[in-house]
Amino acid sequence: MHDLMPTRRDLLRASAGLVVSFTLARHAMAGGGEPDQKPAAGSSTAPKPVALDQVDSYLAIAPDNRVTLYSGKVDLGTGIETAFTQILAEELEVPAENITFISGDTLLTPDQGPTFGSLSIQSGGMQLRQAAATARKALLAMAADRFHVEPTAVTLQAGRVIAGERSVPYGDLLADQRFALKVDPNAPTKNPATFKVVGTSVPRADIPPKVTGRFTYMQDYKVDGMLHGRVVRPSGIRSSLQSVDRGSVQGIPGIVSVVQEGNFLGVVAETEWAAIRGAQALKATWSDWQGLPEQSKLFETVRATKVEKDEITSSTGDPKIALDKAARKLKATYEFAIHTHGSIGPSCAIVAIADNKLTCWTASQSTHKLREQLATMLSMPRENVRCIYVEGSGCYGRNGHEDAAADAAVLSRAVGGRPVRVQWSRADEHGWDPKGPPTMLDLQAGLDDQGNVVAWQSELFICATSAPFVPLLAANLTDLPREHGMAPGGVTGDSAIPYAFPAVHTMAHRLADAPLRPAWIRTPGRMQNTFANESFMDELAAAANADPLAFRLKYLKDPRGIELLHRLAALAKWDARPSPQRRQGGDVATGRGMSYVKYELNRTYIGAVAEVEVKRSTGEIRVTRFNVAHDCGQIINPDGLRNQIEGNVIQTVSRTLMEEVTFNRSHVTSLDWASYPIITFPDVPDVVMDLIDRPNEKPWGAGEPTAAVVPSAVGNAVFDAIGVRLRSVPMKPEKVLAALRAT
Repeated sequence: MHDLMPTRRDLLRASAGLVVSFTLARHAMAGGGEPDQKPAAGSSTAPKPVALDQVDSYLAIAPDNRVTLYSGKVDLGTGIETAFTQILAEELEVPAENITFISGDTLLTPDQGPTFGSLSIQSGGMQLRQAAATARKALLAMAADRFHVEPTAVTLQAGRVIAGERSVPYGDLLADQRFALKVDPNAPTKNPATFKVVGTSVPRADIPPKVTGRFTYMQDYKVDGMLHGRVVRPSGIRSSLQSVDRGSVQGIPGIVSVVQEGNFLGVVAETEWAAIRGAQALKATWSDWQGLPEQSKLFETVRATKVEKDEITSSTGDPKIALDKAARKLKATYEFAIHTHGSIGPSCAIVAIADNKLTCWTASQSTHKLREQLATMLSMPRENVRCIYVEGSGCYGRNGHEDAAADAAVLSRAVGGRPVRVQWSRADEHGWDPKGPPTMLDLQAGLDDQGNVVAWQSELFICATSAPFVPLLAANLTDLPREHGMAPGGVTGDSAIPYAFPAVHTMAHRLADAPLRPAWIRTPGRMQNTFANESFMDELAAAANADPLAFRLKYLKDPRGIELLHRLAALAKWDARPSPQRRQGGDVATGRGMSYVKYELNRTYIGAVAEVEVKRSTGEIRVTRFNVAHDCGQIINPDGLRNQIEGNVIQTVSRTLMEEVTFNRSHVTSLDWASYPIITFPDVPDVVMDLIDRPNEKPWGAGEPTAAVVPSAVGNAVFDAIGVRLRSVPMKPEKVLAALRAT
């Protein structure tokens, strides 16, 4: 095996020290200083394997016994760096402090897919674990060969192989060589009973520099000689550029170029302030475009949109016949507004082009996909494009980071390939990032004369998924090569339900268009579908005069789901009774509501109880406490998991109560925090949780699932408090008052 391995020294010579320079830059960011060494623009020859089936794609052990972890999944502020380090430290028996984390660099890391869908640990982490297990097996075999003993006589501890009284560091054993092994899917992983690192709360290394202001975000990143660019946006989403007065910016010092390509219009300058001034001063004429629907008729437009195809998401029995025979029938329509990502730090990217090779520094959560998009847009070979991940101040879903990168690429090409940094403004971010599309669900169900559910039907109206990527804004404006279609995410997830009713039919009407460019946004589809399903489940419980928890347990057959709901009841001190409460006096009413989901019906179990106060005179809702029972299998880092759950609850309470994109017939009008308000500290609920650790089970995703249950739990709590059902998100005060007036 050794003869087949080129040395690491050979690799470093071949790559001109590229790995070393990037590692130094990453350490500078983590430590809070400005990176003083960065990957050279245009570097494209891989200094190491990146194939998904190679051990060396995921890890490397240096002669000094330091370990480098290469991850295609990136840390979006979710603690993935810490969790992945724990996984590798555990499996390979190395101190976590000896591991360096490199992620999202398309030249150095395997393409493990975008960082989305709560799949980082469930998918990427398990790929890493298996690669480490293969490396572990190889180290044991190499040490047995060296010490002339059986592999069973060798152990690993603290980065050393040990055989009796003899031991050697991994770095010495490898002797400056790679593993050059394929990942063995059958290599045994460690017994969870022996875990020392996985399952413990390891502090996140990124938090101290972030809270002290020393962390270098993408928005702070710099490369030598970079210029600054700003894009002048059209007056309407599909307005055409008719004329440009280039002389209107001549008096602004530092302007380098006015760039026009099709409907793309931008300014490049020596400083960011000059670019901002230039974009504000540049006079341009745009055609009038009024193609958006009236906001007040948004869901009428959704219902009237052409259906591209119907997709059955579950089917059991014959609900139509069962409904015809039902003693009582219920119908309801649930609506979920358009949401923007609302990243606190507006999107940013830097692009440089040299020798027909492009380097992009980006906070994209999908650097490997972005590489393909940039290569397509500029008609470059994919291998000539390198994207390097730098953590952004705000990134989840598909916000504007990829679009900022495309802006920078167009501007860099226009100025001879010089590095161009594009920093979006708040108006850019709110106005032009792709949106979570509007969602509407029609539901109906039937009860027999004893209050048993005999039928359930739902119809989901949601835009189709027809593109592998969200089309780049700059490519659309310039009419450069690009993919076409829409990519709103897996929006049919949790359309089907976890309850065992005798007749069920759930269908998605996949629509041919959406009012605004759609993209996946935290818990795409699963949140909207769970909102409707669990709210309607609560309606059925109320119609049957049943306790909402007992009603769910009656139709739940999954033992883990049943256990979770019992633990939720204990956590929330659930008082068993039907909703709504009766005889509440005073202006402020209190209530509690629950929700449950098995995420996508095949992984993470979540149960939640929201506790709310509703002020009858104003319609204001305040979530005071939010209880969560959570089962994602094996927990890697309990503290990191708590971070994720708390963040999901807080953000989704904000989305549930107040967030909504507004627009006129031409463009988005909610362009700032005043017109698109989010939750503030005084209204943050107390989040209490019961984490169910199952060390012998596979770990599942824990980033998105909790968000799915928040809107329905809050809506059900409002019903419990004041007896009115809110079927529309956001649950703004005016909707509460209108519902009260209608009772």
